Amino acid sequence: MAEKGIRTQDWAAFRAEAQRMLEAALDQMQQAAERPWQPVPEDIDARYAVTAEARGPQQTVDRIIADVLPYHGGNTHPRFWGWVQGSGLASDLISSVAAAAVNANMGGRDHGANYMERAVVDWTRRKMDLPEGASGLLVTGTSQATVIAFQAARLRVLKDLRKQGQGEARLTAYAGEGVHNATLKAVELLGIGSDNLRKVPLTDGRMDCVALARMVAEDKAAGALPFLVVGTAGSVDLGLFDDLNALADAAAALGLWLHVDGAFGAWTRIAAEPYRSLSDGIGRADSIALDFHKWMYVGYDCGMALLRNEAEHRAAFAARPSYLEGAERGLAGGEPWFCDYGIDLSRGNRALKVWTALETYGEAAFSEAITGNCALAAFMAAEVEAQPYMALGAPVVSNVCVFTARSDLEPEAQSMLNAHIAQTLQESGEAVFSTTRAGGRVMLRAAITNHRSREADVQAAIAAVAREAAG
Repeated sequence: MAEKGIRTQDWAAFRAEAQRMLEAALDQMQQAAERPWQPVPEDIDARYAVTAEARGPQQTVDRIIADVLPYHGGNTHPRFWGWVQGSGLASDLISSVAAAAVNANMGGRDHGANYMERAVVDWTRRKMDLPEGASGLLVTGTSQATVIAFQAARLRVLKDLRKQGQGEARLTAYAGEGVHNATLKAVELLGIGSDNLRKVPLTDGRMDCVALARMVAEDKAAGALPFLVVGTAGSVDLGLFDDLNALADAAAALGLWLHVDGAFGAWTRIAAEPYRSLSDGIGRADSIALDFHKWMYVGYDCGMALLRNEAEHRAAFAARPSYLEGAERGLAGGEPWFCDYGIDLSRGNRALKVWTALETYGEAAFSEAITGNCALAAFMAAEVEAQPYMALGAPVVSNVCVFTARSDLEPEAQSMLNAHIAQTLQESGEAVFSTTRAGGRVMLRAAITNHRSREADVQAAIAAVAREAAG
């Protein structure tokens, strides 16, 4: 179907192609177990090259089916446990269709999508035990949420920051060893500087609050202005959790803003015990960063910044030039506008996919899936320990299992073998592990944030590791 300009003229033909695309997308999701990651072809650049020629919907859909759907990142597959990536939901198709049709700009004004985002923020606030009136904003992910939270934290101690900048003040922030890279990027981006992010030692996998107090005192004596401590709810490498109640007590005593990196681990708040208690105390934070596209499984991208004090949140970002003035009536109403709470003026409708997922499956289904992922990590640990030469790199706390395929080898040989096994199984399509370092060795790592995974997948994957380890 040829089109003149960018205005669709033959809606019947376009509807047929859109339905064909929908069927292909449904097949992709339904057959996820049969479609693992695969290496992209050598001519992929040529296939994706943008030309001046208009091909029309039919040829475009043909190309998407042939050249786009097969070469995905693999995280929809039930044996994908690499890094910490969510698996996507069938409900995302429904919400994406609706979002495309409406094309909402979530920066502000008076339309339904903004009320939906407020409902999603309020639901999340309640799940995280924050008080009524706390503020929130859907963002690209925890990295952006961290920047938003840190900016509000800076404004608490530097009242004229937005006009005068940080000046000569040397702000210092504190986080446990192994904190997520989002924190490092945020302090660099905001001009605080990575040298002023102080790494606090861990005791039994948790930030040492005695050491924190000592470091804060030392920095104050040196003329610095300590302002922020970052707690971790689910560390990237091992799935560890700080004692958030103890950290909240310490932050209050030391006059620090408490931020919690809960990118995936915050969602233990809706899991069953014993996993729910891992995040006890999270509701005492001044701010929380979390992702829906990880352990709530919705499609990329979708994160949230939650801040306890709405006034502090708004003060950090609100700016209304004359062309954005609100009104009591009409489309320019609908206060507050989300553009006053973050970096973006133009914002897509992330709330719709969260709302659609919760409406479709119900909160209990997500609780069961998150709890089940933790149980699968424990099951994987048992499978590892049942193998004669495999060994865990650390006890499983939540949903992360780290292990070596051959504990009988020297550390360097173990590292080489584990890295080789990870790459081999990725390329064969059998399973996706990532790697990390623990105990001075490169180890295999499974971060289970996949609602499609089952015990049979774990058994098959560990058997494949054992086969490759035997060589």
